[in-house]
Amino acid sequence: MDSVTQFVLGSGVGLAVLGRKIGPRKAAITGGLLGTVPDLDVLYPFDDPIDSFILHRGATHSLILQALVTPLFGEGLIRLFKGLRDQRILTYLAIYLCFATHALIDAATIYGTKLFWPVWKEPLGTGSIFIIDPLYTLPLLVITIWALCVGSWSARLRRAVTFSLAISTAYMAWGLIAQQIALSKASDVLARQDIVPERIIATAAPFNSIFWKATAIDGDRYYNLYIPLLGDTDSITAYAHPRGARSIGCLDDASSLQKLAEFSKGFYRIDREDGRVVVSDLRMGLTPEYVFRFSIAEETANGLKAIFPQRRPSNRATEEDIDWLIANLSGDYVLRPAETDMALLQNGKWHFASAAAQATSC
Repeated sequence: MDSVTQFVLGSGVGLAVLGRKIGPRKAAITGGLLGTVPDLDVLYPFDDPIDSFILHRGATHSLILQALVTPLFGEGLIRLFKGLRDQRILTYLAIYLCFATHALIDAATIYGTKLFWPVWKEPLGTGSIFIIDPLYTLPLLVITIWALCVGSWSARLRRAVTFSLAISTAYMAWGLIAQQIALSKASDVLARQDIVPERIIATAAPFNSIFWKATAIDGDRYYNLYIPLLGDTDSITAYAHPRGARSIGCLDDASSLQKLAEFSKGFYRIDREDGRVVVSDLRMGLTPEYVFRFSIAEETANGLKAIFPQRRPSNRATEEDIDWLIANLSGDYVLRPAETDMALLQNGKWHFASAAAQATSC
């Protein structure tokens, strides 16, 4: 999740556990700072941009490692605040919860989080919430600001903290339910055309939990389906795109591609841009401007040659996409301008997009 969300969640946890002992301001600030600690791994000097991408949310996000370092932070807080001198267990609990909730809500995004490193090094990510969701963050932000503006702990503040944590947790649970609804709708739509994808995921569209994107891998093509939970089947739009995955055999050194393919769990595409081979993670962003895109090879007279990976720039939001998102959230189920040429499904009618059948070849 974004840094603001992590800070206010940490503040909420800090208030709930330590507010009565050290006061609301100190508890909110302490909890907020602790809630951002796991993201300090971004300062680690990884070998290349791909390693920085795939190794983030590793050791510092592990529930196991967090438990091991909790006493180190705990003893520091006990010495810092007089109100915690005889509250060692409570202090340890507050610190661990600030760390653990950071990791757990990160695991609710599609990026993935290595919750059980080093015992189990595979990242876990449900994709049931977008990385920035105001409806999740707002209750926690309100309670954090409130706590910073008052001087003493009160029963009213305690009830407000409890409510904000409860409502944000319930919203997170709703995301899991909404995701299953979106997946079911997407699978049904594809099945009606006898399309049985190798793998399929559903992720929340930007800033909300009632409009979803499903991505389905089918050989050397993939489908994007945009699914309004409040609409019927005819409100779903679908698009087909080439993946270019067959190009994997063209590289003299495919180690970078293999890393990205494994991390993305097969949800990737390969493009040729300005004489470079570019790999995009299909799970984050919208076609064609995915958030994580890397140049991994270049075209030479002797074929494709691996290069030192470089992260490619991407436009995360265009005015057209904002208008498209607002229209679909408002019940006007229009085609996405950036994918119109590849449209397969609109108003319940299927169309064949010939360009989608093309594959990037050597």
